Amino acid sequence: MDARRRNKTQLPHWDLTDLYPGRNSAALKNDLARVKSHSVAFHKKYFGKLSKLSGVAFGGAVRSYERIDEALSRIMSYAQLVHAADVADPEVGRFYQTTQEVVNDIARHLVFFTLEINQISDAVLKKKLKAPALAYYDPWIRDIRKFRPHELNEEMERLLHDKRVAGRSAWNRLFDETMARMRIDLDGKKQTAEEVLHRMSDRDGDKRKKAAKALGKKFSENVHLFGLITNTLAKDKEIDDRWRNYARPQSSRNLANHVEDEVVDALSAAVRQSYPDLSHRYYSLKARWFGKRKLDYWDRNAPLPNGGGKDIPWDEAQSLVLDAYDQFSPDLAKIGRQFFENPWIDAVPSPGKAGGAFAHPTVPSVHPYLLLNYMGRPRDVMTLAHELGHGCHQVLAASQGHLKCDTPLTLAETASVFGEMLTFRSLLRREKNVARRKVLLAGKVEDMLNTVVRQVAFYDFECRVHTERRSGELSADRICDIWTDVQEESLGPGIRLHDEYKFFWTYIPHFIHSPFYVYAYAFGDCLVNSLYAIYENAATGFAQRYLEMLSAGGTLHHKELLAPFGLDASDPKFWTRGLGVVSGLIDELEEIG
Repeated sequence: MDARRRNKTQLPHWDLTDLYPGRNSAALKNDLARVKSHSVAFHKKYFGKLSKLSGVAFGGAVRSYERIDEALSRIMSYAQLVHAADVADPEVGRFYQTTQEVVNDIARHLVFFTLEINQISDAVLKKKLKAPALAYYDPWIRDIRKFRPHELNEEMERLLHDKRVAGRSAWNRLFDETMARMRIDLDGKKQTAEEVLHRMSDRDGDKRKKAAKALGKKFSENVHLFGLITNTLAKDKEIDDRWRNYARPQSSRNLANHVEDEVVDALSAAVRQSYPDLSHRYYSLKARWFGKRKLDYWDRNAPLPNGGGKDIPWDEAQSLVLDAYDQFSPDLAKIGRQFFENPWIDAVPSPGKAGGAFAHPTVPSVHPYLLLNYMGRPRDVMTLAHELGHGCHQVLAASQGHLKCDTPLTLAETASVFGEMLTFRSLLRREKNVARRKVLLAGKVEDMLNTVVRQVAFYDFECRVHTERRSGELSADRICDIWTDVQEESLGPGIRLHDEYKFFWTYIPHFIHSPFYVYAYAFGDCLVNSLYAIYENAATGFAQRYLEMLSAGGTLHHKELLAPFGLDASDPKFWTRGLGVVSGLIDELEEIG
């Protein structure tokens, strides 16, 4: 059936034809050939000559670079999405790796460009930027020049670029394919890790326990492989950081996120100080609801006793999310509706498919795609609201063009978490039954704890692992010990951690693909909590300012983006205000009892 005409109740598959018709299509082969020719010509035309160009000519060079880079990004977006849909297929894996290698080889002709931009003095560049053709790209140039103190010479940068496909990217692929091929024995069936993780939120406590024990057993069997991957990537990063003179393992991520080290330190410290008031208090409360002194770790996200609830069909989830978006802004809902009216979402859980969920922006000349593993839980509805927020943000930011649309991670989570909050508040407003309100509130608190407390604990785990790795390789047992220490500190006395839980760090992809990414979730959640409080008390015009913020893409710093709302992430009170929202919801749950 054509994906554009499928029954609304069926889970959607995406159609990647808007990128390319197929892996062996003439369009893809022609684009690869064309962009290779253009990149070679670009190198020949501009290598060693940027400083002598007029502002107008310089602007033309950046525009040419943008076109080439967007073409390469389109190709890689297609390969990444094909791979995500079936990570376990060897032929798909081969296509993905080969495409990475070809694109990487083409892109080596472009490495010189940003390096030469950074070799131009501030005074000379300032004169060139008077030309409108170059001034248009000023935000991109500004961000490129932040990396000046950390760049190596052109030959070294090309070497590192060329070796990437046989280094970090190859280890990433090994992790992905290991997870995708993993099969776990449960109830006489071999199931994927994603399917078994889903069972850990089942209503039946025995099923949750069996799932947890089965996962722990399988992770323990593979712990040495995951330990090798983690050690290798941490060492790779340490070498890169040392050559580039980054002070701390997380400094390069912070610079890429356009956020100062001290701002992230303040966020991390504020969340860790709030553990007793947030996670410790909530999980002790939840344990009492279950009639226990402590919850076993597999009950952490368990549905509440006598909480009722049912699976939510896809079409109902779609309506819930779009209605919530529409109440806030019809313009935002109109953008979101495109994802359902077109085959831009892949929601069907299937063997070999990448776990979790993401929104891939692809390139401004096409549109984003969303990947979900929708199983009908209320949390899956919130995941849909989350990823749709990303998608809408990416559509709005696309107006900035390829080089300026990319939003730093700290702000990239704003629209997604705000979308979740809109959906949650909409559901809560319409629910008058006290017991069901309790279920909704508890679900939201757990999501917020997973977004704030759990992610900062993940960040703490990464900081400890990467810092300790600088003194030598860590044994798998040592990594397990660090994980256990961090989890005990963050979850508190209301959660009982069994021995096999020490292996649960092994399956988390962010540690592998995007070191230190995770704090961005906490940043986004606290930001949205503060932002939503302003929205609730704001006069007309908030939605318009919000859409303008999303439309800015990567052109503005977080201080400039938040200023229209009277917010400042560098102010320690900012984090206290955001965490206070979570605390207030727990207060409400304690009153309900």
